[in-house]
Amino acid sequence: MPSDYDATEFVDGDLQAHKAPALRAGQPQRAPTREELGSKAAETQQKLAAILREKEELERERATLEETRRRQAEFQTGRQEMIHNLTRGLGLLEEAEFNARHDAEQMGKAITDLRDALNKIETIHEESWVAPSFDVELTRALTVLENARMEWNTARLKFPVLAARPQSDSASGPTEAAPAASLFAPQNFAQLCRVGLALTWPVAAMAVVIAGLLLVLLLRR
Repeated sequence: MPSDYDATEFVDGDLQAHKAPALRAGQPQRAPTREELGSKAAETQQKLAAILREKEELERERATLEETRRRQAEFQTGRQEMIHNLTRGLGLLEEAEFNARHDAEQMGKAITDLRDALNKIETIHEESWVAPSFDVELTRALTVLENARMEWNTARLKFPVLAARPQSDSASGPTEAAPAASLFAPQNFAQLCRVGLALTWPVAAMAVVIAGLLLVLLLRR
């Protein structure tokens, strides 16, 4: 009795599926087409452009970071410098202000004392003194003058501006510069001869030259 025979029952499908790529792998690969090369070149160019853009972005970021770092360092350096300068300047100005205020107070007190001394001197009228109290008034006036002199000397020691001599006093000193000796007033005959020679030798030399030229012209005739 014949039986039905099916050849596919003895074929392993998985084995055939693994054999097919192996067979294709053993075959030589075909050369890429012109379109495939163009596509790969365009893709590579796009990748390169993307890399260049990324590089430019990184360069800009690096430049920004460097500028920020420089500005930060400049700020820190300038901050320390200005803190030092301002602290030192405040200290110096405060000290100068204290000294100036102290000097101003001392000067104001000296002005008051000198004005009082001046008023006391101006109130002395010796023409009103009478004979019975003449000695007493004179002693009192001398005391006022002595006190004023003490105030004046004290103020001169404290304030150098009071010790400076007026220009009128320095201009009219006891000794004046002697006038310079005149060039035409020599002390002796020898000096007079030297001065005359110094003044006349250019004229004499010119006269000698002219006389020589005239003599040459006469001889040629």
